[in-house]
Amino acid sequence: MAFVKTAQLSTILLLCLALACCEGIMGPFNAAEALAKARDAAIGKVGPDVKTFNVLEYGAKADGKGDSSINFIRTFKAACNFHGNAMMVIPEGNFLIGPVIFSGPCFNPSPLIIQANGIVKAQSDISYYGGGADGTDWITVQGIDGLILTGHGTFHGQGAEVWKYNNCAKKSSCVRLPATMKFLRVNNAIIRGITSIDPKGFHIMISWSQNFRIFNLNLQAPADSPNTDGIHMSKSNLVKISKSVIRTGDDCVSMIQGSTNISIKKVFCGPGHGFSIGSLGHYDAESDVRGIIVRNCSLTDTENGVRIKTYKTASPSKASGMVFRDLIMTRVRNPIFIDQEYGNKRSSQPSKVSISDIHYINIKGTTTSKVAVQLICSASNPCQGIRINNVNLQYVGLPNDKERFSSNCTNAKVVYIGFQSPPPCR
Repeated sequence: MAFVKTAQLSTILLLCLALACCEGIMGPFNAAEALAKARDAAIGKVGPDVKTFNVLEYGAKADGKGDSSINFIRTFKAACNFHGNAMMVIPEGNFLIGPVIFSGPCFNPSPLIIQANGIVKAQSDISYYGGGADGTDWITVQGIDGLILTGHGTFHGQGAEVWKYNNCAKKSSCVRLPATMKFLRVNNAIIRGITSIDPKGFHIMISWSQNFRIFNLNLQAPADSPNTDGIHMSKSNLVKISKSVIRTGDDCVSMIQGSTNISIKKVFCGPGHGFSIGSLGHYDAESDVRGIIVRNCSLTDTENGVRIKTYKTASPSKASGMVFRDLIMTRVRNPIFIDQEYGNKRSSQPSKVSISDIHYINIKGTTTSKVAVQLICSASNPCQGIRINNVNLQYVGLPNDKERFSSNCTNAKVVYIGFQSPPPCR
């Protein structure tokens, strides 16, 4: 894989680091007020106390040809440094940018607004990006307390140009491709209304963040696009995702280590790999995952429905306190799946991740698998407190498959309540 164009990226980093000495002054965050402001800002309805900073005024080109990376950064810098309420505006038009970093803290007394109504396309040449956990994603937002990203704009990652470089299916230590948006240490944020198409890697990454609300997103990528998770989060607390459509090539929502108090509701998922916790146990000293609620969601033609996956390693952690309820599955291959042998089934080392207090309630629909409920738990840390309440799944796979429609449980302590199809584990 090619690497960064050093001079260009150094310029970007220097501009971003110029903000590092700032100290934020935003007051208490009111989520209801911020959401109302996000709705209004999407259509340009802001008060006279909000100063707008339009990327066109800072030299950005709306022709989709000239690179406007530096112009976007200058616009953000001006808005972030303004000692008053501010809105960065990406208007109608086509904009081309490479990797950019929007770095705080900011001086605004209320959440900084980014109104995105245009089409923003990523440079397709992979040499613009470092890639990997320590490299460069496309749009990075970091170190901000109070942010509203809103509008009806589209962010196009032009991932089809680089998916051929993804080798994660063959190499477990692969380098991930750049995410379209990465939010790092961003607190009290709302993302609303935007569309993301064909990311190189993940659509959205959230890490080390708190109090994040995501509404009305449209995330799209082909079913065979590699590692294009819709929303991927780690080490973040209090994230709410709702009323969104995610059609992609990997997990619709993935929650790895340190994801706590996560709510997902009224999300349509498919194609993709469903809603996933994990993989866990991949690294040493991982933080626990707890407080996950997935409800009132629909999944269609996905690889999995709701899945918890852990590696067979000696890295201990806990995954607990999860509720999956009121879900509709349509032609889902693995509707209910706990897989503690993920990625290395041949290893004799049992997973040290402890899974407990997991509730599956009112799950119905159709599946293409004769084993619709699989609970494959660790031999050294059996799953505890698994409750399955009213599951009504029907097989719609190959008509000549004579295998019994069933559940499969290994090292799992399960309590069944109400109607059960497939039949409970014996």
